[in-house]
Amino acid sequence: MDRRISREQKLVLVSSRFLDPGYVYFTRDAVSIRAVLGSCVSITMWDRRLRCGGMNHYLYPSVLTKMQATPKYGNVAIAVLIKLMLEAGCKPRDIEAQIIGGAFPRSERGTNVGLENVRVARRFLAKRGIGVVSEDTGGSLGRKVIFDVGTGEVAVLKVHRLRRVDWVKRIRG
Repeated sequence: MDRRISREQKLVLVSSRFLDPGYVYFTRDAVSIRAVLGSCVSITMWDRRLRCGGMNHYLYPSVLTKMQATPKYGNVAIAVLIKLMLEAGCKPRDIEAQIIGGAFPRSERGTNVGLENVRVARRFLAKRGIGVVSEDTGGSLGRKVIFDVGTGEVAVLKVHRLRRVDWVKRIRG
């Protein structure tokens, strides 16, 4: 079997961005956006016509006061990502959203914040007319997420133990 790669099959290396909790990232470039989620939720949005997109990563469902409004909260993080998409010329009918995360570890007690994070995402996207093409939510396992903005594809890896060192090598300088 011939294992040579033709010109059409050459791999393209894309840059990668790690998305910390409380951040939103949008780009027109073929970038890989990564995140590690427990009870947090990330929403990926990709415009199939313009081939651009972004992702958010939020910790809490919603905030009610403007003084505390940051993308750490779902209602803010989702609104910011939608605003960035619309400012880039995207139309809600062309946007494909995917909701990922919202785990509730078996060892946890009390309010299931992961479930509330997912509910906020579903309600907010439906209200804005943005279709959800895929969900990987709930359960008790954390997730590692990779979103390829160039293709709109999302890979989700479920893990028993999340380790930040698996994902990010910080370079100090």
